Amino acid sequence: MSLDLWLLYAAAAVGLSLTPGPNGLLSLTHGMRFGVRRTVATVLGGVTGFLLLIAVSLAGLGALLAASEQAFTIAKWIGAAYLVYLGIRTWRAPPPRVSAGGPAEAVTPRGLFLQGFLVATSNPKALIFFAAFLPQFMDPAAAWLPQFLIMGGTFGFVEFVYELVLAGMAQRVAPWLGANGRWFNRAAGAMFVGIGGMLATVGRN
Repeated sequence: MSLDLWLLYAAAAVGLSLTPGPNGLLSLTHGMRFGVRRTVATVLGGVTGFLLLIAVSLAGLGALLAASEQAFTIAKWIGAAYLVYLGIRTWRAPPPRVSAGGPAEAVTPRGLFLQGFLVATSNPKALIFFAAFLPQFMDPAAAWLPQFLIMGGTFGFVEFVYELVLAGMAQRVAPWLGANGRWFNRAAGAMFVGIGGMLATVGRN
């Protein structure tokens, strides 16, 4: 993967992470209820779940893209169209709501990890996103593992930092999202539409 293509991928990963979703809201809620140190387990569970989805997507798409230039072109346009669609949906979405819940109950790091993992892997939108998004950045002739390390590592790092920041700033971020969430959604939605437009111009090499 070239540096220019990796920068575009990293920007898209940041855009996906910044869009309010189940795992981000879970990290916010756990940060308010359990504190940032305990919420690290929640974040690690979510990142592990996303890495599993990326691995499955890469493994399934590699053979298809290697077989056909037409398949790559179709996948590219589907991915770009989905990003634009996701951007429009995000723009129009209502502000996210975060509840602090009741008193923090006794939970184990394993339980928090499992919650984060299940929220990530049970979200069909995440799997659809990766399946539509990753083909633009794959090299069918390259080995699977290095591409997984680059793509998975980049997204995992971005998501880990973002969710940990949310957990650490939960007391401040939650009220802000309630008051300004609509404008936040519009900014994130515009970012996705722009990235989708750029992906439509990406070539195979």
